[in-house]
Amino acid sequence: MVSAPSESPADLGARRAREYLHLVEEGRAEEAEALLSGLSDPRELVYVGAGLTAIARRTGRTLPTAMRAQASTRQVLLGQLRDRNRRDVDGLRSWLREAADEVRTVRRLAEAARRRLDQPSAG
Repeated sequence: MVSAPSESPADLGARRAREYLHLVEEGRAEEAEALLSGLSDPRELVYVGAGLTAIARRTGRTLPTAMRAQASTRQVLLGQLRDRNRRDVDGLRSWLREAADEVRTVRRLAEAARRRLDQPSAG
């Protein structure tokens, strides 16, 4: 019998990021917080943050130029928040909450931009 390869830390972090984001988007705050509370190693938290960052950046690339620039600036600020809390698990959890909020913001902006582009011009 061949066993499946174990998940890499990056893959596990990306999966947890998607799971956390799903819980937040579904309004399941207690479960989302339980997921974060279950992570006590700063490396685990950083991998989850990398997953959230990848989602936000991927979505941000679909935004119109000015919105994309603003999203990029917010990513820099999130990186600074992460760096300030590098060894503080509670601080890293706070960073993850902010990163998830950023993903949600960028997704809303991308959806609004898509709707605007789909509307016929009034001129």
